[in-house]
Amino acid sequence: MISNLRIATLALAGISLAGPALAEVNIYSQRQPQLLAPITEAFTETTGIDVNVAYLPEGLTERLLAEGDRSPADIIMTVDIARISRAVEAGVTQPVNSDALTENIPAAFRDPGNEWFGVTTRARIVYASKTRVPDGAVTTYEDLADPKWRGRICTRSGTHPYNLALMSAMIVHHGAEYAKDWAAGLKANLARKPQGNDRAQVKAIWAGECDISLGNTYYMGEMLEDPEQAEWAKSVRIEFPEFENGGTHMNISAVAMTAAAPHPEDAKRFMEFLVSPEAQEVYAEANYEFPVRPGVPRSDLVASWGAFTPDDVNMMDLAEQRPVALRLMEEVGFDG
Repeated sequence: MISNLRIATLALAGISLAGPALAEVNIYSQRQPQLLAPITEAFTETTGIDVNVAYLPEGLTERLLAEGDRSPADIIMTVDIARISRAVEAGVTQPVNSDALTENIPAAFRDPGNEWFGVTTRARIVYASKTRVPDGAVTTYEDLADPKWRGRICTRSGTHPYNLALMSAMIVHHGAEYAKDWAAGLKANLARKPQGNDRAQVKAIWAGECDISLGNTYYMGEMLEDPEQAEWAKSVRIEFPEFENGGTHMNISAVAMTAAAPHPEDAKRFMEFLVSPEAQEVYAEANYEFPVRPGVPRSDLVASWGAFTPDDVNMMDLAEQRPVALRLMEEVGFDG
């Protein structure tokens, strides 16, 4: 029998409960439910296990801490390494031992203690004006601090998790002192104060406010779907810069089982389903990301953006350097 407290908690989380739960998975997701729908529907059709998704773009870890062992959530799905590592550090996840997960997800994209697993990857790249920036003009991340780009770069906040992950990678490659100087140089090249999201930077390029911007690859796909934003997207091309001693910076969307998961076996089946070839192809295509499982092809649109060499920095190293990256960004007053 499920307690009234459990029912109330489910209702507050936005997860419906119709009768006793026999086979289901409850997900707290930072990705909108409609983007997960192709996968959750396929999982239910294959297994008969219902999937309920509560969209929590912010405060996911805090929500789990507040709910404690009364939480209805079996799984959390996050959109970058910073958020998933924060959940692990807070003690709201548990290890999952699964050959299907460890054998099909490269070691760089999963926790060595099996607390979290990458589901898809994306690259943090440069959007460049098709008319004002020559092809191949941006080759390295280090080059973004060169004075030749003075007044020509747009970006979102330097303390946003996406930019902190890039800064963390710079620290891993070159050390904190170099990374701080790089951040100061990048700041000096900004055309305006950091603001907005990644799509807002592409709009600024379209409007002539700057010539290049930092952004995640999947935003190109999302903008092309929007009648208004498609015009912005068509004004830029994707450039894949690399670190001087590495490749193109990567980040992940990730999944973990909660410490209080009420349906651990069903949750494990869902996590393993996420790395099946069929699910990898569908999920990556729905979100314009790269499959994490080797050998699964990219969607035609994503493949059209070009080939690149992914950086081989381990996600755990990025998570470890995040506090340093935040401190350095604040020291240079990046957001000004």
